[in-house]
Amino acid sequence: MRLSRWRARCAASATIVLSFACSAAYPGKPVRWVLGFAPGGAPDAVARVVSQELTMQLGQSVVLDNRPGANGIIGADVVAKATPDGYTLLITSASFAFNPSVYRKLPFDPVKSFAPVTNLCSSQGLLVVVNASFAAQSIQQLIEIAKKPGSRLAYGSSGTGNATHLAGALFNARTGSSLVHVPYKGGGPVTTALLANEVHVVFTNPATIIAQVKAGRVRALAYNSARRAALLPEVPTMLEAGVRGMEMDPGWYGVFGPAATPATVVTKLHAHIRAALTSPVVQGRFAGLGVEPVGNPPAEFRQFVIGAINRAAEITRLAGIQPE
Repeated sequence: MRLSRWRARCAASATIVLSFACSAAYPGKPVRWVLGFAPGGAPDAVARVVSQELTMQLGQSVVLDNRPGANGIIGADVVAKATPDGYTLLITSASFAFNPSVYRKLPFDPVKSFAPVTNLCSSQGLLVVVNASFAAQSIQQLIEIAKKPGSRLAYGSSGTGNATHLAGALFNARTGSSLVHVPYKGGGPVTTALLANEVHVVFTNPATIIAQVKAGRVRALAYNSARRAALLPEVPTMLEAGVRGMEMDPGWYGVFGPAATPATVVTKLHAHIRAALTSPVVQGRFAGLGVEPVGNPPAEFRQFVIGAINRAAEITRLAGIQPE
């Protein structure tokens, strides 16, 4: 019994020593940020802004590794199975919280398989946009067209289970429309599809589509937040446009490590990321993307994620989406 206790104490001491050694030397090589979405979308844009600033702060390259597919699950699984040393991290969107309610079985546990680091930033809502050539000039006209027999209007999303998917499903439930869902592998691909008229409607982050709106290639019909988007103050909210119950949690973009990442490394990462978020360059570029920096502590972010998962389950139920 005494031998077993001695071994346990030795193992615990070794873990503590290793943790401090990792923290002192961290980072001693480039850090990989795995992103579960294709280039061109809001998560990619946010990750690139922060990684560039963080590269200067850490003195090591922060390299983005896009692994699109399955609404971010492929990228998340890479990180869940990675060595927990702080050199492979996950950058993901609010879709992380929706996946447990949309997919019957995930290859990881969204809470137990990860070490939350921080929430980089948040956005308040999603824009409802159509191609500039589409007939609808307002949400009510979109609903009228969608309800016509045989209309078969399609809405694109950044992936099944993504907030952009659930917003469309909730729109159908609230308005009695029957828009057909077409998933893509990220905000970039779905924007390309809208420009090519492959889909008629997209519910999307302002960061993903703002350049196309400003250029007149797409038309923003409404914003599904309680207040209008600062970047597009002329666009009405969904409530102002006559559709109730479309508000959802703000979009967010978080950083996670694999479970068992040393707490000292997580703390150091959080400190560097929080410092990066105070950079005038980062804050200026975030403003242009329509997002606000957050940088909450790891423990607070963990509780935020758990709450987001629970709220996503309720939204999924209201939208009538059955797990795949």
